[in-house]
Amino acid sequence: MIPTDIIKKYYTESSELYNILLTHSFAVTDKALFIAQMHSEMDLDKSFIYEAAMLHDIGIFMTDAPDILCYGKHPYICHGFLGGDLLKKEGYPRHALVCERHTGTGLSKEEIVRNDLPLPHREMLPVSMEEQLICFADKFYSKTGLRKEKSVEKIRKGLAKYGEAAVNQFNIWCKLFLG
Repeated sequence: MIPTDIIKKYYTESSELYNILLTHSFAVTDKALFIAQMHSEMDLDKSFIYEAAMLHDIGIFMTDAPDILCYGKHPYICHGFLGGDLLKKEGYPRHALVCERHTGTGLSKEEIVRNDLPLPHREMLPVSMEEQLICFADKFYSKTGLRKEKSVEKIRKGLAKYGEAAVNQFNIWCKLFLG
């Protein structure tokens, strides 16, 4: 699979949104692959990491996020499961899980219900090491500050508004992946 072929199916190649998505996706992919290279002992599937990291945000075009030129009908928090549904239809169920499970540090069914989030009531926490690595790498880049890597401290501060569990999970990943 060539991820850009799937992206081009849903995004106009000459559009600024395509540029935003690709720039962000390449940054996340590079970070994830760099970490995977550092941890050969984890025996991570680097081909899958490349593909899934490039596609993790494919669902953003269906959301309403004007600051990144998305004018869809769904709240931005839905981009993960919407992208997951899209990739399932394309025949990539494993990649779809990365889409669905990368929001924040993942979302538990309990968090979704308690916070009345407009998401399906199911677990959306990254499970495989590849899912966790892509979710972790994604925290270092936004789609508004393209190409600028966030510091670990800035990420912790941003996650703090979502609760202690999100920060704790990020800290676990810092120890695991940055060591």
